[in-house]
Amino acid sequence: MKQMQLFHTSLCPPCASDSLGEEALRLEAKYASMLCEAPQLAQGVSFVGNKQVPLLRLYRYKEAFAWQFVTEFLQRFRLSAQDYVFDPFCGMGTTLFASYTHGIASIGVDRLPVAAFIASTLPKFLLLQPGELRETFERLRARVHRAEPAPIAEDVAIMKVAFPEGILYRLRQWKSLIDSLDGVIRDVFLLLFFAILEPCSFTSKDGQFLRLRRDKMVTEPDEALEQKVIQAERDLQIVRSTRWLGTRPVGLAPAPTVVLGDTRCLEGVAFQSKPTAIITSPPYANRYDYTRTYSLELCFHFVRSFEEMRMLRHSLLRSHIEARVAPDEEAPHPAVAEVVSLLRQRHRELNNPKIPDMLVGYFVDMEMAIREWARVLATGAKVALVVDNVRFDGIMLPVDLVLSEMAEQAGFRVDEILIARYKGNSSQQMGRYGRLPVRESVIIWSKR
Repeated sequence: MKQMQLFHTSLCPPCASDSLGEEALRLEAKYASMLCEAPQLAQGVSFVGNKQVPLLRLYRYKEAFAWQFVTEFLQRFRLSAQDYVFDPFCGMGTTLFASYTHGIASIGVDRLPVAAFIASTLPKFLLLQPGELRETFERLRARVHRAEPAPIAEDVAIMKVAFPEGILYRLRQWKSLIDSLDGVIRDVFLLLFFAILEPCSFTSKDGQFLRLRRDKMVTEPDEALEQKVIQAERDLQIVRSTRWLGTRPVGLAPAPTVVLGDTRCLEGVAFQSKPTAIITSPPYANRYDYTRTYSLELCFHFVRSFEEMRMLRHSLLRSHIEARVAPDEEAPHPAVAEVVSLLRQRHRELNNPKIPDMLVGYFVDMEMAIREWARVLATGAKVALVVDNVRFDGIMLPVDLVLSEMAEQAGFRVDEILIARYKGNSSQQMGRYGRLPVRESVIIWSKR
């Protein structure tokens, strides 16, 4: 790996330093010796790496990192069956699944119910008998035309426009039959059902939103679900016939624990022991609203009304522009305060005036989370945290360095900051500020 000089002087055009405030420049100088390029990690920090991984490719959770990324850090940290891995933002459960297949106990927490469900369900595929999915599908297909439609959150706006009328009715019929199943087979079919909602709709998980595309070719639910069943059966055959998943035969590892909860307060989480490692990626401070991205899944199963959706939205980590900030809440780090002050002065130029409040809420929440991790982790525990720096109105905020300094204050040592890749700005931003690359980093900490 190549050690970096100051980010703003070595990798950006001369004007790039103008986008960094005094506090950001201080952080760049403080951590310059720890910044290392690690381009081999670039594919691993995104979901792209899971597209060829059996079982994990069944459901597209686009914010996930790759199974191979987790595997690499299990090896880097020299984790074994004596360790206990914690993922405080478990998402679809890639960290948990990789730990499981390597014989390592793990626990994950996520506030988004569809994420917690996917994470807890993926290991259950390994409990199925050969042909069980196909046999169940054929039995359900023979009855689906007579099934009563399942209830959904009909008052959420996207549900009124996301599907052709006949497709929506058929999906509700399938949901009703899947709900009538029991145990493992029910959960597995529910995961496959969630996986077909996007191809059976006019929507696309793209950027910050679930976007409507009226010209999109919509797949019939019966066909889409059958193809998912076939894919799942093939994936299970691969898993059973090889040991590609890890170093131990599948089934010998303890099943992961998944908690629908909030990493900002871990008081109610029953850890079996003090975790010895964290491998995770928090939501980025990039305005993405997960309740919008995954609104179809939420409306089919996890919320019953727009009011419940709204309440869930405001309970998530404050990484989106609908984040609410209390009057007495302040930025918990001087670099954040500096950027927030500048952005509030430019509020008329921002494409959304709520961005400063989002940044305050985000870093207040992340400080709470980091302090909770310091409280529950074992001494010497390792942390690998994938984060993305951000830029608004040309002003750069080095999230990786801010979180690292906050971690030092909470009881961690910063070991290194691996730069997985650089991401450019939008064409509109380039026209105004030039091409200023933004780091996506893997921060490595140790619990003191």
